[in-house]
Amino acid sequence: MTREAAEKLGHRGESIAACWLRLQGWRIIGRRVKLKIGEVDIIARRGQTVAFIEVKTRASSAELGYAIDSFRLRRVAAATRALAGRYAPNGEDIRIDVILIAPWRLPHHLVNVWQE
Repeated sequence: MTREAAEKLGHRGESIAACWLRLQGWRIIGRRVKLKIGEVDIIARRGQTVAFIEVKTRASSAELGYAIDSFRLRRVAAATRALAGRYAPNGEDIRIDVILIAPWRLPHHLVNVWQE
């Protein structure tokens, strides 16, 4: 898969994940927030919880098992630390989630995947 095709697939997966989150009662407050130390695909709020979400989209369900690793989660965690004051300024609960997207499957939402 070319880089351009992978980028397109990733954007589509992030849009699906954002729609899924909205259906679950979340409000999207940030998309593709980039810093030098990392990137957060989606930042969402529901009540007093702010979730920094990594979205992984794969062409098949079989590939989802290899979609996320500790290196990527460390980068999301670093970006989360840097962005927490901006998106959760009033002491809201913060967590890092992952949403896995594959064709013909509902999104799989992994909650609170990173603890420091």
